Amino acid sequence: MAVQAPKGTKDMLPQDSYMWQWIESEERKMAALAGFREVRTPVFEHTELFLRGVGDTTDIVQKEMYTFRDKGDRSITLKPEGTAGAVRALIENQLYADALPCKVYYVNNPVFRYEKPQNGRLREHHQFGMECFGAKEPTAEAELISLLMRLLTKLGLDSLCVHINSIGCPECRAKYHQALKDFLGDKISDMCETCRERFGRNPLRVLDCKVDTCKEIVKDAPSMIDYLCDDCRAHFEKLQQLLSARGIPFEVDSRIVRGLDYYTKTVFEIIMQSNGTGLALCGGGRYDGLVKELGGPETCAVGFGIGTERIIMELKNKGITGPAVTTTDVFVANLSEDMVQPAFTLTETLRDMGIKADMEHTGRKLKGQFKFADKTGARYVVIMGGEEYERGNIKLRDMQTKEEKEIPLTEAAEAIKALL
Repeated sequence: MAVQAPKGTKDMLPQDSYMWQWIESEERKMAALAGFREVRTPVFEHTELFLRGVGDTTDIVQKEMYTFRDKGDRSITLKPEGTAGAVRALIENQLYADALPCKVYYVNNPVFRYEKPQNGRLREHHQFGMECFGAKEPTAEAELISLLMRLLTKLGLDSLCVHINSIGCPECRAKYHQALKDFLGDKISDMCETCRERFGRNPLRVLDCKVDTCKEIVKDAPSMIDYLCDDCRAHFEKLQQLLSARGIPFEVDSRIVRGLDYYTKTVFEIIMQSNGTGLALCGGGRYDGLVKELGGPETCAVGFGIGTERIIMELKNKGITGPAVTTTDVFVANLSEDMVQPAFTLTETLRDMGIKADMEHTGRKLKGQFKFADKTGARYVVIMGGEEYERGNIKLRDMQTKEEKEIPLTEAAEAIKALL
């Protein structure tokens, strides 16, 4: 049997890596603008972290987690999202004791979810995320949304709109839960098995169901916004004022609840119009109770996550491939076996000077070396050997103009650097 990658996973190949590196570089620059610092958490965590943090009524916990027993008979889960791990790191390392807010981000964070693989959604994918701990004001949400819009626009994506909602706090959400239960009371028997199960434990989750019959039933359900307490309403209105002042297009979408139980107050998604339909590129929101729920002090927080594979898919759909890159600036060719050592020395000297240089490693003739140099995108080819070398020189060929000239070997590295 041929060895293949597991279903729902995908290799990042050398010809694609430059695009990942470009996106990651822009993410790091954008995070630095607002004082966010990088955090890296383990690929796996104790399962309890996600049961308590993400919520046992979510699709992630009920259907999608990769969970196993390790050799110590501990229940371990490959992380299905990035926020819970970041919160655990905050608590365990007492980052909350430093000056707040504590702003962190993660890049190329592997996330694992067992679901049907489809375009832009894999069982292993990678996320860029930002988390801001200790900021209670709506400026924290506005900041993250603004940073995200700046990033996506700079990468070349357009037709973007922010969809926002407020799902309230535990106080006002309890009143809404009762209103939603009253509305669904005689309809719940017509909904899917998952919705019927969630109805008694967390009725808000039924609004997130993707089954068409359930979506039709809940379309006329009461809106959480109508049940917000004064504090949550003021918070939501201030967020809208901040987005308007920044000129960020947004819509209030009362059906956004997000798929994670830890959210409070603000939830948001960034939607991109593509082929007449709206695609959610990313989502996030406020989770003021999660730090305390996981054993830390009461700490306000807000964050988001966005999949790198989804960004790349949408960029390619628009014909955007990122900045052109070459693997080699200078290729050092040799005419004979006795020229291998001088070619190696010059190649390493060029690298010492910060120049991307390569040389022949397979024993090809000069014609084959030129073909390979052309494939690598080399601007110049150095030819070591022949009469030129006997005169103490090398021959330098410009691969664009095809012009050739001799340069003293002792001056070759500096001359090439000057040309580049």
